[in-house]
Amino acid sequence: MLLFDPRQGDVEDDASSPKSRSLLAIAGSLFAEISLPKLAFAWTLSILLPAVLLGSAPLIATAWFAKVSQITAELTEFGAALLLLTVVALGWIGWRPLLRTIEANFWALNALAIQPAYAFCREAMRYSIEQIFGKDSRIVPRARLREVSSAGAAIILCAFGVAIAALTWPASRWIGTVTDLLSFHYLIVPILANTVVVMSAYLAIASLIWGFADVTMDQPTDLRTFESTSDGPTWRIVHLSDVHFVGERYGFRIECGRNGPRGNVRFTDIMARIEAIHRVRPIDIILLSGDMTDAGRAAEWAEFLDAVAQHPALADRMIILPGNHDLNIVDRLNPARLDLPFSPGKRLRQMRTLSAIAAMQGQRVRVADPRSGKFERTLAEAVAPFRKRIAAFVDSGSVRLSIGLGQVWDDQFPMMLPPASEDGLGIAILNSNTEAHFSFTNALGMISTGQMHRLAAAIRQFPRARWIVALHHHVMEYPRSMAALSERIGTALVNGSWFVRSLKSFAARAVVMHGHRHIDWIGACGKLRIISAPSPVMGAKNDGMTYFLIHTFAPGPDGQIYLLTPERVEIAGVKEDRESYLADGA
Repeated sequence: MLLFDPRQGDVEDDASSPKSRSLLAIAGSLFAEISLPKLAFAWTLSILLPAVLLGSAPLIATAWFAKVSQITAELTEFGAALLLLTVVALGWIGWRPLLRTIEANFWALNALAIQPAYAFCREAMRYSIEQIFGKDSRIVPRARLREVSSAGAAIILCAFGVAIAALTWPASRWIGTVTDLLSFHYLIVPILANTVVVMSAYLAIASLIWGFADVTMDQPTDLRTFESTSDGPTWRIVHLSDVHFVGERYGFRIECGRNGPRGNVRFTDIMARIEAIHRVRPIDIILLSGDMTDAGRAAEWAEFLDAVAQHPALADRMIILPGNHDLNIVDRLNPARLDLPFSPGKRLRQMRTLSAIAAMQGQRVRVADPRSGKFERTLAEAVAPFRKRIAAFVDSGSVRLSIGLGQVWDDQFPMMLPPASEDGLGIAILNSNTEAHFSFTNALGMISTGQMHRLAAAIRQFPRARWIVALHHHVMEYPRSMAALSERIGTALVNGSWFVRSLKSFAARAVVMHGHRHIDWIGACGKLRIISAPSPVMGAKNDGMTYFLIHTFAPGPDGQIYLLTPERVEIAGVKEDRESYLADGA
């Protein structure tokens, strides 16, 4: 006889679940198991090397100019003029790569430290102030608390940045000579000090800009009123998110462990329910806003694609986009494992995701041409030249073949499902995931400036269209109290406020739709509507009820987009026949 039901899992299934174990407990076990040499190497490549390159730039530049000036002074006028022309030509060729290198390392440090530091401080202050003053939002409006905390975070971080820059300034050095560069090891401390001064000064200035921009922006509010009916055309969109496919019949998910469902049966029930609804009242789009898989493994993608293939009519309407679990889980069984920056693991997960996206919507969505910036190519056409190389890479895992594939991945976003007519509905598909190499920090999100520039260019091509802007991460914290600080730190877009402000020029004709938090919320920032999808899979155990929403959009006057009252679709749980299973196993 069976001593226990193995379908119910055991304590090992809860090893990485924040719903079953505290983050402190998970972090404790993580630090006990982490590879310190690998961590030091990854830290060197990700932080120390960019810091050295950034800090040495002024020394290299001043040494070069000093040497050129010295040589010029010793030449005749003709020789000096000839040298000057040569220097200008070499500078035109050489300085542009140097400036690009400096810029890339500056923004790398900004993404790793500066913007996360501001977001952490802002959300920590918001949480603390709301805990003290925000128990009753009727007394102190939550929007006012958000404004005060944003201003406070800006002032605190500005003062901190100024203090660090002032303390580090005596150790910095900004003028170098060729002799100094030949004894580079003596410059390590000044170089690092230069970087600290630059980044601290940037933190001080940027914090004030970001903070007071957050103060003056439209704060998020709950959306309580909807358009009731529409006499014109409508678009019906099923919004799914965070289905977290596992690769085993009785597998549990990382986040919920035994507090969540097993296997993938619930998703097959969801698809059957959607197909039944579609036969009665057609669905236009099924948007699955990320985390199709639990850890980005090949077996999980195979299970997901097999499940979708059972419903070809729905597959033709489905749009998927990458979530953090699809890309940033290094090892589902060991959260202490690191990917080095050049490790092929990260690229493997990206290429698996790109392959699935291309299979689902490659002929329907368009991507920007790297040269013209126009959205004239389909995704299938864009990735076709790399198909053999990608196949060879995923077969061998070669570091050499992985070089350049990161750029191939980045170039595909945003993807655009163009509107069927000039004033129709288009969908912009963004990648909001950071380049994480550590499972414990997998959830952080950021929208790159390059994506936003391409998004703006695409929207300009369809000036009368309405838009769904789809991404995985929630753009900002919801206007509601949170039980724990950990719920609002490290999960939202780090630059979410900037992202919302960037959409302001066409906010009346756009709706942002996202997942990630597994929470049902519909709100607005000014004219911009924001819709968060609940997870129809993660919200309950096998016998619990979950649900998803069908949203109906309609065109309004002056290019606006209206949101009609959403339809809630409940998915019943499954009662298990435990006794018959145990009898079979006896």
